[in-house]
This record gives sequence, structure tokens and C-alpha cells, in this order.
Amino acid sequence: MDHYYWNNWYSGWGWFLWFGIIFLAFSSVGNWGYTYRAHRRFATTGKGAADILKERYASGELSREEYYAMKVDIGAV
Repeated sequence: MDHYYWNNWYSGWGWFLWFGIIFLAFSSVGNWGYTYRAHRRFATTGKGAADILKERYASGELSREEYYAMKVDIGAV
């Protein structure tokens, strides 16, 4: 009996091994895509308390004393 590659590979449990590898590959890609989208959705805009405080001081909403007092309060000294 001739032993060809396909006959030996699929006659036993080889197909089950490949099914598992393909399943792991697809689930890994799916998991990466889900976590990537979730982190992008809840990512911060980049504006922190110090940036907002600087904008309020620059627009004239806060006096110099208020600005420095709030800056010490938020710990941006």
C-alpha cells in the first residue's frame, strides 16, 4: 500500500490537531480585535486636570492666586 501524505495525515487524528490550531488562531485574532476596540472606546481624550486648569487660567476664569491654589491641590506643581 502506498503511503501518500494526505492519506496518512487524515486517516488518524491529524485533522483534529489542525482543527484545534485553526480554532486557536481565529479565537486569538478575535480576542485581539475585541480588546483593541474596547480600549479605543474607553481611551481618554488626553486632557488632564492640569490642562483644563491651564485653559481656565488662560481664558481669564481664574485669578493668579486661584490658579496656583488649585494647581497645588491637584498636585501639578
